[in-house]
Amino acid sequence: MADQLKHVYPDRWVRFHSLPGSKRYADDESEYAILLRRHNTVLDELFTRQRVYIVTATYGAGEDDYLQKLNPGSRFWTTLRDEDPDTDRTVDLHVGERPWRPGMTDPLLRAVADDEHRNVIIMDTALHRLYHPYDGGADCLVESTEARDRLKEAHSGWLSRHSGGF
Repeated sequence: MADQLKHVYPDRWVRFHSLPGSKRYADDESEYAILLRRHNTVLDELFTRQRVYIVTATYGAGEDDYLQKLNPGSRFWTTLRDEDPDTDRTVDLHVGERPWRPGMTDPLLRAVADDEHRNVIIMDTALHRLYHPYDGGADCLVESTEARDRLKEAHSGWLSRHSGGF
């Protein structure tokens, strides 16, 4: 569902790529450092001195220990049906709440960057700003078109060259 935000709120959405040249996956530690620096830079701009919710998804039993390493202290929140009508799969959402500090989500961001974990949303507790990392970058949803434009201008080198911003 996080992937649908850009279609529902296109005037408040922006996508940043996590590596130069829109490269999708990191090959070495120097590229992971770039990737994490970009994520943490935008996250810090969005959430400095705020508490955040970190929402993560699991798709079956046995993922609890893994999830606690990625989203410590999170708790089960709700179960949703998978978006694919041809499956009978469910998605369990877990949420943790913590004060934001740069680097605190690095293990989670790295798992997302390696496509080992999906459907993560980091958001302020007032639900004004959302950050959805994916393997290749992150989608940001902010409170206004003006806030989006300021964010885009601040990190114009991290934007997609695609005409639709994808």
